[in-house]
Amino acid sequence: MRYLFSSFIISLIFFGCGFKQAQDQWRYDSAGAFKNYVNYFLVDNMVLANSYLNSSIKFAKQSAHLNQLATIYLGVCALNKSVGIDDSCKKYLELSEISSSKSLESYYLMLKKQITKEQLIFLPKHYQGFAKDLIRKDYSLAFENIMTMEQISSQFIAASLIRDKLNKKQIRYLVDKASFYGYKKLVLYWLNYLYLKEDDIKQQQNIKKKLDILKT
Repeated sequence: MRYLFSSFIISLIFFGCGFKQAQDQWRYDSAGAFKNYVNYFLVDNMVLANSYLNSSIKFAKQSAHLNQLATIYLGVCALNKSVGIDDSCKKYLELSEISSSKSLESYYLMLKKQITKEQLIFLPKHYQGFAKDLIRKDYSLAFENIMTMEQISSQFIAASLIRDKLNKKQIRYLVDKASFYGYKKLVLYWLNYLYLKEDDIKQQQNIKKKLDILKT
């Protein structure tokens, strides 16, 4: 039962399930605010992002059931990692000591690239193929799995875990994907990484010009 509840919470917050009125309205309000946080974080509007994050945390703290709050903290950690922000997931780890969840723990271990075959079943289904390839170090197939993920945030969280294994074509795909959705934070991160990987001086200069324009 705990596994099913945890899976529901992860799906609700990370992957945009629909909302409905319920007695436990705090849970849906928290998830809705977190969804807005994700969007504004990725478009690099941190004023609104932080406002929605605080609301999400506030709603989650209306209950003594702390799995949702732990999920929020883990989600923040994952998003930070997706744009190259060093994050030890400290707040999640502090809560995990009193609010255990196999689903959250497996997700955390995936972010740390320490997940095992036995823990794959506790991940959301769309991450399982990627994580399996991550364990096997089959990075080409892992990227193919990334491209099949429906949620854009999930794609970029996963991509950040194999960043050093990606080729320039794959990185350009990520830049184009982020650009299509207007996710400036992701655009800057992956465009900067493409600049570092690019060995053609002319292409490198063009990338730098784009970065200079986008940063102003």
